[in-house]
Amino acid sequence: MKNRLEEIRKQRGIRQEELAEAMGVSRQTISSLENGRYNPSVILAIKLARYFETKVEDIFIYEEAQDERK
Repeated sequence: MKNRLEEIRKQRGIRQEELAEAMGVSRQTISSLENGRYNPSVILAIKLARYFETKVEDIFIYEEAQDERK
């Protein structure tokens, strides 16, 4: 799953530390999300969307693999 978290965060002038504190997670979690090494829980994805006043789909982009559709 790809995401636009870093892009959105930087556009709003928010540091990873600030976002992590607001979400109740570590800065490393935010870094891992931004680098695509970690997929968020549904709850964290919703919290992030609410924090940025946008839809989950505007932050996280699910790309279905070709063989998963069968």
